Amino acid sequence: MATANKNLSDYDKTSIPNASNYRFGIVVSEWNDTITEGLYEGAYNALIDNGVLPGNIIRWNVPGSFELIYGCKKMQEQMVNAVIAIGSVIQGETKHFDFVCEGVTQGIKDLNVMRETPVIFCVLTDNNIQQSIDRSGGKHGNKGTEAAIAAIKMAELRENN
Repeated sequence: MATANKNLSDYDKTSIPNASNYRFGIVVSEWNDTITEGLYEGAYNALIDNGVLPGNIIRWNVPGSFELIYGCKKMQEQMVNAVIAIGSVIQGETKHFDFVCEGVTQGIKDLNVMRETPVIFCVLTDNNIQQSIDRSGGKHGNKGTEAAIAAIKMAELRENN
């Protein structure tokens, strides 16, 4: 398991670029909202902890993870330096899980390849609810925190290269 020996919330603050002048968009899926709200909280707190002003964080909700693609595309038009896509897809009894995970992954990849504003993939694709809990503020930390740090680094890369 990739997160078995890593806390997703750990980062070296001295290695993070100054983010005080950046604007970030966060698009949050309402599906599995107990998980996505935990991820949002981790992302928001990490951005604030690294100097982002609350007014420079824009949040939009979308119904489910599949809708993150369109939400992120529209968010890229809002003069933000980076976008974080937050979702949670939990394995069920049908192949729906596979189709949603594949579509969201490819859609967010396409936004990164075809557009200038980076989109950070913060979509949990877990086998069960416990794995999602563990990665949204539980024993493995918070993937939202990790996504926010990635967003800051990618915003810096975009602005300086």
